[in-house]
Amino acid sequence: MAAYTDIDDPSAHFQVATYTGNGSHPRNLTNDGNSDLKPDFIWTKNRDDNSSNNVTANSTIGFNAPKGQGYAWEDGPFGGQLSTDATGAASTPAATYGYVSAALTDGFTVAAGGTNGDTCNKNAKDFVAFQWKAAGGTVANNTDGDLTTRIQVNSAAGFSLITYTAIDPIEPLDLGHGLGAVPEFWIIKSRTIGGKQWGVYHHKMHATPQNYYLTLHTTNAATSASTWWRNEAPTSTVIKTGEQDDVNRAAKDYICYAWTSKQGYSKFGNYIGNGNANGPFVYTGFKPAFVMIKPAGIGEHWVIHDGTRDPINPAYHYIFANEDEAEGHGGTHHIDILSNGFKIRTSNNNWNNTNAAGNIYVAFAEQPAVTSTGIPCTAR
Repeated sequence: MAAYTDIDDPSAHFQVATYTGNGSHPRNLTNDGNSDLKPDFIWTKNRDDNSSNNVTANSTIGFNAPKGQGYAWEDGPFGGQLSTDATGAASTPAATYGYVSAALTDGFTVAAGGTNGDTCNKNAKDFVAFQWKAAGGTVANNTDGDLTTRIQVNSAAGFSLITYTAIDPIEPLDLGHGLGAVPEFWIIKSRTIGGKQWGVYHHKMHATPQNYYLTLHTTNAATSASTWWRNEAPTSTVIKTGEQDDVNRAAKDYICYAWTSKQGYSKFGNYIGNGNANGPFVYTGFKPAFVMIKPAGIGEHWVIHDGTRDPINPAYHYIFANEDEAEGHGGTHHIDILSNGFKIRTSNNNWNNTNAAGNIYVAFAEQPAVTSTGIPCTAR
């Protein structure tokens, strides 16, 4: 059998962890993948409680890096956390309800926060954490675009963590990303302005994706607008933004996470649903560790499954990236995670709509379908 991947062990670049909070003192959490992973981008979610945000933090800004007083309604800039289901500016960890305080050699630390541990460390509550490796916290300057971006790039895994300060006076921007390949998926969020949207580009959300945008914090369908990506496709060196102030406002700070697919490790694709419980099979070329699905042409959720919360099929636990709701489970809203992709096992519109625009997805691997030495992946 022919080799399919250059990444034999995806756990060196991405892992999913589950843990139970203690609500008080900091605790160290260790990953259980084949390789050690010191994460640079960490996304956590309380699985049990409603009114609990999806929380993101990264090593460029600093996991425990207070700036200012740390409240989202004050003027910035701030370090710390952003919530994918909210539009607030970044807030300093010490002023919030629990936070990721450090990355470890193989995992991370969660602490209690200024009031209690609700957000990332609530006592006796179950959490899930998605973790990506960039450059181990080593930030470089990139001058490929119209301004200097600060980037952490993991070229092997096709991931770039980018920060930038928009130009004053405002003008359309080319942002250097450092991937050395055309990015296929990115999300951008203002760090210093409250009430600004999470702008999303996915190369399969439309036949001309540069003319459209999605928003991670809403159920909105892909919407046509030249102000976001100015109707110009990204290149192997730059992401192109328009004058939409959600991604480009003079003298304001932004964060961007950008990916390009790597065979046997990540894929950013789409599929058309068939509307029944025996849904389509989606080939990725690997056994997924993480799958996020969003209908592109209709208003439905960003739904996330993973193989850690559900180590055997069906994978029926799910969270919404755009909601602060508790984890969903049971019923018929689930998928099967297979050795070379995933299969939809529900007729629900969020997973299996028949709209011509299809469902876009973001997937990262647990194992490649075939290693570089020709060893095939086993089924679950």
